[in-house]
Amino acid sequence: MNAPREAFVLCSHPGGLHRVHYYEWGDPTNPRVLLCVHGVTRNGLDFRYLAEALSADYRVVSVDVAGRGLSDWLPEASLYAVPQYVADLVTVIARLGVERVDWLGTSMGGLIGMALASLPGNPIARLMLNDVGPLISAVSINRIAEYIGKEPVFPDLAAAEAHIRRVSTPFGALSDAQWRDFTLSSVRPHPQGGFVMRYDPKLAESFQALVGGNDIPLWPLYEQIHCPTLVIRGAESDLLSRETVQHMQACGPRAEAAEIAGVGHAPMFHDAAQIGVVQHFLQHTPAPV
Repeated sequence: MNAPREAFVLCSHPGGLHRVHYYEWGDPTNPRVLLCVHGVTRNGLDFRYLAEALSADYRVVSVDVAGRGLSDWLPEASLYAVPQYVADLVTVIARLGVERVDWLGTSMGGLIGMALASLPGNPIARLMLNDVGPLISAVSINRIAEYIGKEPVFPDLAAAEAHIRRVSTPFGALSDAQWRDFTLSSVRPHPQGGFVMRYDPKLAESFQALVGGNDIPLWPLYEQIHCPTLVIRGAESDLLSRETVQHMQACGPRAEAAEIAGVGHAPMFHDAAQIGVVQHFLQHTPAPV
Protein backbone atom coordinates (compact mmCIF):
# COMPACT_ATOMS: atom_id res chain seq x y z
CA MET A 1 0.00 0.00 0.00
CA ASN A 2 1.13 3.56 -0.67
CA ALA A 3 2.30 5.51 2.35
CA PRO A 4 0.05 8.49 3.12
CA ARG A 5 1.24 12.02 3.66
CA GLU A 6 1.16 13.04 7.33
CA ALA A 7 0.77 16.39 9.08
CA PHE A 8 -0.15 18.02 12.38
CA VAL A 9 -2.39 21.02 13.03
CA LEU A 10 -2.34 23.05 16.24
CA CYS A 11 -5.70 23.16 18.07
CA SER A 12 -6.77 24.80 21.31
CA HIS A 13 -8.41 23.54 24.47
CA PRO A 14 -9.23 25.45 27.68
CA GLY A 15 -5.90 26.37 29.18
CA GLY A 16 -3.62 25.28 26.38
CA LEU A 17 -2.87 23.91 22.93
CA HIS A 18 -2.56 20.44 21.48
CA ARG A 19 -1.57 18.93 18.15
CA VAL A 20 -3.97 16.86 16.04
CA HIS A 21 -2.36 14.48 13.56
CA TYR A 22 -3.88 13.43 10.25
CA TYR A 23 -3.13 11.26 7.21
CA GLU A 24 -3.82 12.24 3.61
CA TRP A 25 -4.11 10.27 0.37
CA GLY A 26 -4.71 11.46 -3.19
CA ASP A 27 -4.09 14.73 -5.01
CA PRO A 28 -3.56 17.48 -2.39
CA THR A 29 -5.11 20.03 -4.77
CA ASN A 30 -8.30 18.01 -5.34
CA PRO A 31 -11.26 20.05 -4.03
CA ARG A 32 -13.25 16.84 -3.48
CA VAL A 33 -12.30 16.00 0.10
CA LEU A 34 -13.51 12.99 2.06
CA LEU A 35 -12.84 13.43 5.79
CA CYS A 36 -12.80 10.18 7.79
CA VAL A 37 -13.14 10.09 11.58
CA HIS A 38 -12.67 6.91 13.61
CA GLY A 39 -14.24 5.29 16.67
CA VAL A 40 -13.55 5.90 20.35
CA THR A 41 -10.35 3.85 20.81
CA ARG A 42 -9.26 3.75 17.20
CA ASN A 43 -7.13 6.00 14.95
CA GLY A 44 -6.86 7.40 11.44
CA LEU A 45 -5.18 4.34 9.94
CA ASP A 46 -8.47 2.46 10.21
CA PHE A 47 -9.46 3.99 6.87
CA ARG A 48 -6.31 3.21 4.89
CA TYR A 49 -7.90 0.51 2.69
CA LEU A 50 -10.82 2.79 1.87
CA ALA A 51 -8.49 5.74 1.28
CA GLU A 52 -6.33 3.76 -1.14
CA ALA A 53 -9.43 2.71 -3.10
CA LEU A 54 -10.84 6.25 -3.33
CA SER A 55 -7.64 8.26 -3.69
CA ALA A 56 -7.86 8.50 -7.49
CA ASP A 57 -11.10 10.46 -7.18
CA TYR A 58 -10.85 12.05 -3.73
CA ARG A 59 -8.42 13.75 -1.46
CA VAL A 60 -8.99 11.46 1.51
CA VAL A 61 -8.06 12.79 4.94
CA SER A 62 -8.20 10.62 8.06
CA VAL A 63 -7.73 12.18 11.48
CA ASP A 64 -6.27 10.89 14.74
CA VAL A 65 -8.76 12.45 17.17
CA ALA A 66 -7.10 13.99 20.25
CA GLY A 67 -5.92 11.32 22.66
CA ARG A 68 -5.53 8.70 19.93
CA GLY A 69 -2.92 7.66 17.41
CA LEU A 70 -0.19 10.26 17.02
CA SER A 71 -2.28 13.20 18.28
CA ASP A 72 -1.53 14.76 21.65
CA TRP A 73 -3.29 13.61 24.80
CA LEU A 74 -5.45 16.19 26.55
CA PRO A 75 -4.63 17.19 30.14
CA GLU A 76 -8.06 16.43 31.62
CA ALA A 77 -10.39 13.49 30.95
CA SER A 78 -13.36 15.87 30.88
CA LEU A 79 -11.99 17.43 27.67
CA TYR A 80 -12.54 14.18 25.78
CA ALA A 81 -16.00 15.18 24.62
CA VAL A 82 -17.82 15.98 21.38
CA PRO A 83 -17.62 19.82 21.68
CA GLN A 84 -13.80 19.65 21.85
CA TYR A 85 -13.68 17.20 18.95
CA VAL A 86 -15.94 19.39 16.81
CA ALA A 87 -13.69 22.40 17.44
CA ASP A 88 -10.61 20.35 16.53
CA LEU A 89 -12.12 19.05 13.31
CA VAL A 90 -13.20 22.54 12.25
CA THR A 91 -9.54 23.54 12.66
CA VAL A 92 -8.44 20.56 10.55
CA ILE A 93 -10.89 21.53 7.78
CA ALA A 94 -9.60 25.10 7.85
CA ARG A 95 -6.04 23.77 7.47
CA LEU A 96 -7.12 21.75 4.42
CA GLY A 97 -8.13 24.97 2.68
CA VAL A 98 -11.53 23.81 1.46
CA GLU A 99 -15.02 25.15 2.06
CA ARG A 100 -16.80 21.81 2.17
CA VAL A 101 -16.07 18.16 2.88
CA ASP A 102 -17.85 14.85 2.69
CA TRP A 103 -17.74 13.16 6.10
CA LEU A 104 -17.46 9.47 6.97
CA GLY A 105 -17.59 8.82 10.70
CA THR A 106 -17.40 5.48 12.47
CA SER A 107 -19.19 5.32 15.83
CA MET A 108 -17.73 8.29 17.77
CA GLY A 109 -16.65 9.80 14.46
CA GLY A 110 -20.26 9.69 13.34
CA LEU A 111 -21.43 11.40 16.53
CA ILE A 112 -18.90 14.19 15.91
CA GLY A 113 -20.18 14.44 12.34
CA MET A 114 -23.80 14.65 13.47
CA ALA A 115 -22.94 17.40 15.94
CA LEU A 116 -21.11 19.43 13.31
CA ALA A 117 -23.70 18.80 10.58
CA SER A 118 -26.45 20.07 12.89
CA LEU A 119 -24.86 23.54 13.16
CA PRO A 120 -25.87 26.44 10.89
CA GLY A 121 -23.32 27.15 8.17
CA ASN A 122 -21.46 23.87 8.71
CA PRO A 123 -19.00 22.59 6.05
CA ILE A 124 -20.40 19.05 5.64
CA ALA A 125 -21.77 18.45 2.14
CA ARG A 126 -22.68 14.77 2.58
CA LEU A 127 -22.69 12.77 5.80
CA MET A 128 -22.02 9.05 6.18
CA LEU A 129 -22.65 7.51 9.60
CA ASN A 130 -20.95 4.15 10.08
CA ASP A 131 -22.87 2.04 12.60
CA VAL A 132 -24.06 4.94 14.71
CA GLY A 133 -27.19 7.02 14.94
CA PRO A 134 -29.23 9.21 17.26
CA LEU A 135 -29.85 6.43 19.78
CA ILE A 136 -26.83 4.91 21.53
CA SER A 137 -27.63 1.60 23.19
CA ALA A 138 -26.69 1.00 26.81
CA VAL A 139 -25.65 -2.55 25.84
CA SER A 140 -22.91 -1.27 23.54
CA ILE A 141 -21.71 1.29 26.09
CA ASN A 142 -21.39 -1.44 28.72
CA ARG A 143 -19.52 -3.72 26.29
CA ILE A 144 -16.96 -1.06 25.36
CA ALA A 145 -16.53 -0.09 29.01
CA GLU A 146 -15.44 -3.67 29.76
CA TYR A 147 -12.12 -3.16 27.96
CA ILE A 148 -11.46 0.54 27.28
CA GLY A 149 -8.48 1.73 29.31
CA LYS A 150 -8.03 -1.68 30.96
CA GLU A 151 -5.64 -3.34 28.53
CA PRO A 152 -2.41 -4.62 30.07
CA VAL A 153 1.12 -4.12 28.80
CA PHE A 154 1.42 -6.79 26.11
CA PRO A 155 4.74 -8.66 26.21
CA ASP A 156 4.89 -8.90 22.42
CA LEU A 157 2.90 -8.24 19.25
CA ALA A 158 1.43 -11.74 19.26
CA ALA A 159 -0.18 -11.11 22.66
CA ALA A 160 -1.42 -7.73 21.49
CA GLU A 161 -2.94 -9.26 18.37
CA ALA A 162 -4.69 -12.00 20.35
CA HIS A 163 -6.29 -9.37 22.59
CA ILE A 164 -7.29 -7.14 19.68
CA ARG A 165 -8.83 -10.05 17.79
CA ARG A 166 -10.89 -10.92 20.88
CA VAL A 167 -12.29 -7.44 21.62
CA SER A 168 -12.66 -6.59 17.92
CA THR A 169 -14.54 -9.72 16.85
CA PRO A 170 -17.58 -7.62 15.83
CA PHE A 171 -15.47 -6.03 13.06
CA GLY A 172 -16.03 -9.16 11.02
CA ALA A 173 -13.86 -11.54 9.00
CA LEU A 174 -10.49 -9.88 8.51
CA SER A 175 -7.60 -11.78 6.94
CA ASP A 176 -4.54 -12.67 9.01
CA ALA A 177 -2.59 -9.93 7.22
CA GLN A 178 -5.31 -7.39 7.98
CA TRP A 179 -5.38 -8.38 11.66
CA ARG A 180 -1.62 -7.90 11.82
CA ASP A 181 -1.89 -4.48 10.12
CA PHE A 182 -4.70 -3.60 12.48
CA THR A 183 -2.58 -4.61 15.47
CA LEU A 184 0.48 -2.66 14.32
CA SER A 185 -1.60 0.51 13.98
CA SER A 186 -3.33 -0.07 17.34
CA VAL A 187 -0.34 -0.32 19.68
CA ARG A 188 2.87 1.53 20.50
CA PRO A 189 6.03 0.43 22.28
CA HIS A 190 5.99 0.81 26.07
CA PRO A 191 9.03 2.60 27.56
CA GLN A 192 9.73 -0.37 29.85
CA GLY A 193 9.25 -2.93 27.09
CA GLY A 194 6.30 -4.60 25.42
CA PHE A 195 3.38 -2.77 23.84
CA VAL A 196 0.36 -0.73 24.96
CA MET A 197 -2.69 0.56 23.15
CA ARG A 198 -2.25 3.75 21.14
CA TYR A 199 -4.72 5.89 23.08
CA ASP A 200 -4.96 7.79 26.35
CA PRO A 201 -6.31 5.52 29.14
CA LYS A 202 -8.20 8.54 30.54
CA LEU A 203 -10.76 7.97 27.76
CA ALA A 204 -12.24 5.27 29.98
CA GLU A 205 -13.45 7.75 32.58
CA SER A 206 -16.29 9.12 30.46
CA PHE A 207 -17.45 5.59 29.64
CA GLN A 208 -17.44 4.44 33.25
CA ALA A 209 -19.83 7.26 34.13
CA LEU A 210 -22.35 5.81 31.65
CA VAL A 211 -22.16 2.14 32.69
CA GLY A 212 -25.46 0.70 33.84
CA GLY A 213 -27.43 3.64 32.48
CA ASN A 214 -30.09 3.91 29.81
CA ASP A 215 -29.90 4.30 26.05
CA ILE A 216 -28.78 7.80 25.01
CA PRO A 217 -31.20 9.58 22.64
CA LEU A 218 -29.90 12.29 20.29
CA TRP A 219 -32.93 12.75 18.04
CA PRO A 220 -33.18 16.57 18.42
CA LEU A 221 -29.61 16.81 17.09
CA TYR A 222 -30.40 14.54 14.15
CA GLU A 223 -33.47 16.60 13.26
CA GLN A 224 -31.22 19.63 12.67
CA ILE A 225 -29.22 17.86 9.91
CA HIS A 226 -30.19 18.83 6.37
CA CYS A 227 -27.42 17.42 4.14
CA PRO A 228 -27.72 14.10 2.25
CA THR A 229 -27.04 11.33 4.77
CA LEU A 230 -26.20 7.64 4.58
CA VAL A 231 -26.36 5.33 7.60
CA ILE A 232 -24.35 2.10 7.34
CA ARG A 233 -25.22 -0.65 9.79
CA GLY A 234 -23.37 -3.82 10.68
CA ALA A 235 -26.06 -6.49 10.50
CA GLU A 236 -25.08 -7.83 13.94
CA SER A 237 -24.53 -4.44 15.59
CA ASP A 238 -25.34 -4.00 19.27
CA LEU A 239 -25.07 -0.20 19.01
CA LEU A 240 -27.34 0.62 16.08
CA SER A 241 -30.63 -1.26 15.79
CA ARG A 242 -32.70 -1.77 12.64
CA GLU A 243 -35.52 0.11 14.35
CA THR A 244 -33.28 3.14 14.83
CA VAL A 245 -32.23 2.98 11.17
CA GLN A 246 -35.87 2.88 10.08
CA HIS A 247 -36.61 5.93 12.20
CA MET A 248 -33.58 7.71 10.70
CA GLN A 249 -35.04 7.08 7.25
CA ALA A 250 -38.32 8.74 8.23
CA CYS A 251 -37.17 11.91 9.99
CA GLY A 252 -34.47 14.58 9.93
CA PRO A 253 -32.40 14.23 6.72
CA ARG A 254 -34.25 10.98 5.91
CA ALA A 255 -31.07 8.96 5.57
CA GLU A 256 -30.40 6.37 2.95
CA ALA A 257 -29.46 3.06 4.55
CA ALA A 258 -27.14 0.15 3.85
CA GLU A 259 -26.49 -2.98 5.91
CA ILE A 260 -23.27 -5.01 5.94
CA ALA A 261 -23.77 -8.76 6.50
CA GLY A 262 -21.56 -10.69 8.90
CA VAL A 263 -20.39 -7.60 10.80
CA GLY A 264 -21.30 -6.11 14.15
CA HIS A 265 -20.01 -2.81 15.49
CA ALA A 266 -18.55 -1.64 13.20
CA PRO A 267 -17.77 -2.20 9.49
CA MET A 268 -14.10 -1.45 8.83
CA PHE A 269 -14.14 -0.99 5.01
CA HIS A 270 -11.47 -3.62 4.55
CA ASP A 271 -12.99 -5.20 1.44
CA ALA A 272 -14.39 -4.15 -1.92
CA ALA A 273 -18.03 -4.75 -0.99
CA GLN A 274 -17.91 -2.48 2.06
CA ILE A 275 -15.89 0.16 0.22
CA GLY A 276 -18.43 -0.02 -2.59
CA VAL A 277 -21.19 1.15 -0.25
CA VAL A 278 -19.32 4.42 0.31
CA GLN A 279 -18.40 4.76 -3.38
CA HIS A 280 -22.00 4.28 -4.49
CA PHE A 281 -23.31 6.97 -2.15
CA LEU A 282 -20.65 9.47 -3.22
CA GLN A 283 -21.16 8.75 -6.92
CA HIS A 284 -24.96 8.75 -6.93
CA THR A 285 -25.95 11.29 -4.29
CA PRO A 286 -25.44 14.88 -5.46
CA ALA A 287 -24.01 17.27 -2.90
CA PRO A 288 -26.14 20.40 -2.32
CA VAL A 289 -24.98 23.45 -4.23
